[in-house]
Amino acid sequence: MDYTWIVLLIYTIVMLGTTILMTKKENNIERFCVGNRNTGWFVSALSIAATWIWAPALFTSAENAYTKGFAGLFWFLVPNVLCLIVFIPFAKKIREEMPNGITLSGYMYEKYHSKAVRNTYLFQLGVLSALSTGVQLLAGSKILSILTGVPFAVMTFIMAIIAFSYSQFSGIKASILTDAIQMIFMLVISIGFIICSVKNGGGLGTLVKGLGGITKDAGSLFSRRGLEIFLGFGLPTMIGLLSGPFGDQCFWQRAFCVKKEKIGKAFFVGAVLFGIVPLSMGILGFIGAGMEYIATDTSVINFELINTLFPSGAVIAFLFMVVSGLLSTIDSNLCAISSLTTDIFKKTTLGKTKLVMIVLLLVGIIIANIPRLTVTHLFLMYGTLRAATLLPTIFTLKGVTLKSQGIVIGIIFAWMIGLPIFAYGNIQGIAIYKTIGSLLTVLLSGVIAFIVSRRRNL
Repeated sequence: MDYTWIVLLIYTIVMLGTTILMTKKENNIERFCVGNRNTGWFVSALSIAATWIWAPALFTSAENAYTKGFAGLFWFLVPNVLCLIVFIPFAKKIREEMPNGITLSGYMYEKYHSKAVRNTYLFQLGVLSALSTGVQLLAGSKILSILTGVPFAVMTFIMAIIAFSYSQFSGIKASILTDAIQMIFMLVISIGFIICSVKNGGGLGTLVKGLGGITKDAGSLFSRRGLEIFLGFGLPTMIGLLSGPFGDQCFWQRAFCVKKEKIGKAFFVGAVLFGIVPLSMGILGFIGAGMEYIATDTSVINFELINTLFPSGAVIAFLFMVVSGLLSTIDSNLCAISSLTTDIFKKTTLGKTKLVMIVLLLVGIIIANIPRLTVTHLFLMYGTLRAATLLPTIFTLKGVTLKSQGIVIGIIFAWMIGLPIFAYGNIQGIAIYKTIGSLLTVLLSGVIAFIVSRRRNL
């Protein structure tokens, strides 16, 4: 449809124009990665919220509310908000211990003086950036391809080019500034959708009726169905989400960017602002279930309902929301991977940094075009991947003495044992395997790192 191209054109002009007018083209590597380290708390909060709004926040929240009711949305929304709050003391700690730092991998290298530890963290942080970029392109391009008739693969390239166009200009400054604008778009549109969906969808009675989901049996956290949802979806999701910021360079990078004394305020407000968006999409899912609407594709149930319940102009607002949410994460991933180049190369140049950004986009495009890959499966998979570094990172920031060999061995064992079990359960849809795999991925790395470190100290 013509209006889809208009939305993309306006979006590109606004983001690129704002970046060029309000930031200077950056030629210094450190400023490209962390700015002047004094970004204000409110704009940082908007950026943190926008960065955390990845594809699952826009689509999985509505899908789970529709298919798994209140229990499904609860176990997606609450950990999503809490993880940013739990992260606050650790963000403060890393800034205190390494005020001139740029990356988590760089911090771990400074603590252990071990290339093996640094490279293990670089691998995890880099793979996460690639998988995260892939899932954004997968979710966004799916909708945009349907609307425009442009082949899905072509649309993934278009979205990647838009994100790169402004990110490469001034790095993290461009990302934070455009994130703030994108988040304002999303907040206004989300609140509008909450009001209109209740009004046009039959009122609060329909919303309450839909709390049990389309199957009408998931309205309680403690019912048999509620416990099944917790074990099959809630627990592995909670583990992956609570470890999310800890295994994502985007958030360590922002911890090094915001004014030191405002880190807590920025992340707390960011968590609250973030929650409004998936909540609005979840309410749409409840309305659909309460109406007993039969979805053609549950993975895009919010889009279907907006087409059904609202005037045609609402689709334009939804497109702005989708493009803002997905590209805010992609541009943050581009800045994250650019900061990691300071650990990858002995001598980092902006040319190398921008080349790595392009490579990340190409890898993300390849991932997005893997046949039969779904947003939810990919989200759960990389959520478990990053969980492997959670405990070693927390132990280190808490001052627990570990040995570099223990950290590396623990993380590798977590990946070799926990991740395959989780992957099998995820692919086969077997709840117990997903749960066991998630727990093993988190616990093995920390327990083995601690035991090996203790044995070497004896």
